[in-house]
Amino acid sequence: MNKIAFIFPGQGAQTTGMGLSLFENFESAKKVFNKADSVLKKSVSKICFEGPDELLKQTVNTQSCLLAVSIAALEAIKEVSKGSIEPDYALGHSLGEYSALYTAGVMDLDNTLLAIQKRADLMQKACENSAQGGMSAILGLSEDKIKECLEKASSKGLVSIANYNEPNQIVITGELEAVNYANELIKEAGAKRVVPLAVSGGFHSKLMQSASDEFKTFVNTLQINDANIPVVTNVDAELTTKAEDFKKKMPEQISSSVYWTQSIQKLLALGVDTFIELGNGKVLSGLNRKICPSTVKTYNVFDKESLINTVNELTTVNV
Repeated sequence: MNKIAFIFPGQGAQTTGMGLSLFENFESAKKVFNKADSVLKKSVSKICFEGPDELLKQTVNTQSCLLAVSIAALEAIKEVSKGSIEPDYALGHSLGEYSALYTAGVMDLDNTLLAIQKRADLMQKACENSAQGGMSAILGLSEDKIKECLEKASSKGLVSIANYNEPNQIVITGELEAVNYANELIKEAGAKRVVPLAVSGGFHSKLMQSASDEFKTFVNTLQINDANIPVVTNVDAELTTKAEDFKKKMPEQISSSVYWTQSIQKLLALGVDTFIELGNGKVLSGLNRKICPSTVKTYNVFDKESLINTVNELTTVNV
């Protein structure tokens, strides 16, 4: 029997037009978009389906839009598979963790939508109120070498690791001057590529501490439940099920590193052999190819065709 993990993408996976196929073909997906529009009092669906790109890539919109698409894909696969595809674990990359929390029953849809919007608003505010931040993806240099370079670059300001994406890709974050200096040091140390990212701030760094602190207060107003299945949390790559632990980790996640590689490795050690990426694009599938052995399968669900192909391959349900 397959051990299945549902995985959910984060910021950077967005494209205009995302989710439209799900909305048009599955009643359960349509309900998710309608609920998002209603709860957040803005047209999440229109921003997803029509953009424009400039509007979609604003943090205050990106997070709620990607969440809506991921949860729409989740509800659609439940509808089509008639519940025969069930995850043993859930995890998501950065904002994708909120889709994982919803999957595991930690929050209902209303609370999940409200939480992600508050998170996005606070992160945007932190960007505007802190020193100018930046991020860069580092390819082909060891973690130890990167950390050595960051230690030197910290003489110019705050700089740290944001994401452990896969063994050969680490993202750094922090104050722009320090990140730029780190980029030069990392190139000199032999990195294959250093790619500055088009972001509005130094996410997953201490530049987001004000957002983390304010979000902690907000989380206490939400109904948070124990999880039905373990969620592998970004901040520590640990299996988490207790409501009190989620309340602590949700604010921490905003200003902490995302331990994605370690999270996938944890699930491989637990015998997971099937990952289903639910949401726009194939970013996490690409990372999985670098982390997982070839015997492990990763499927994508982002539109009608990909959903039906996934269900047909994994079940005896005819669709």
